[in-house]
Amino acid sequence: MLNKVVGSPAEAVADIPDGATVMIGGFGPAGCPVELIHALIDQGEKNLVAINNNSGNGEVALAALIANRQVAKMICSYPRSSQSKVFPELYKTGEIDLEVVPQGTLAERIRAAGAGIPAFYTPTAVGTPLAEGKEVREFEGRGYLLEMALKADVALVKCDTADTKGNLIYNKTGRNFGPIMCTAAETTIVQARRIVEAGDIDPEHVVTPGIYVDRIVEVANPVNEDDLIAEGRRYP
Repeated sequence: MLNKVVGSPAEAVADIPDGATVMIGGFGPAGCPVELIHALIDQGEKNLVAINNNSGNGEVALAALIANRQVAKMICSYPRSSQSKVFPELYKTGEIDLEVVPQGTLAERIRAAGAGIPAFYTPTAVGTPLAEGKEVREFEGRGYLLEMALKADVALVKCDTADTKGNLIYNKTGRNFGPIMCTAAETTIVQARRIVEAGDIDPEHVVTPGIYVDRIVEVANPVNEDDLIAEGRRYP
């Protein structure tokens, strides 16, 4: 197996193309790969489809990527939260498209893609506007909605510790979306607080096996999205 370590966030995201579908890990600030997102802003490709739990907060990380007019469509569960201001304004003016997916369905669509399952049925959203245009079948007297698996060209993920072969350990709720996104993307790029040698991680502690990871970059002191927002920071 090859050493998957790259030298910088800029190098890690350099070949993400225009129009790519990009999964971005995080559950709010927990697990948000801020440095990779900011590197993607500097890289400049546009017409991206971004997949995340929410549509970004403040004027940093995902919100900054959207503000820079690099995202053409947002797929998320929470397009508006207490600190979101960029996406709602652009959506009102028709500058960005939106697909709302219930959170459990979003997670399962991503997991299904990673497991090679093309679609599945769920009772969530039956009888709501989110069911429009989708197949509904009845099982044991209850309606179920057909949802398609959701895959991406690239996943940007944050972990706590990685080894040089790409085996990952996460920090608490930072693992909510990271592990499934790693399996559902053609190319998975990970920022790690620390990188250790292969064999230094107890195999029983590995959450994401290295087979799902393509590139790792060490960010020893990652910033926290909430801290940047509290400080009134924006990017770039």
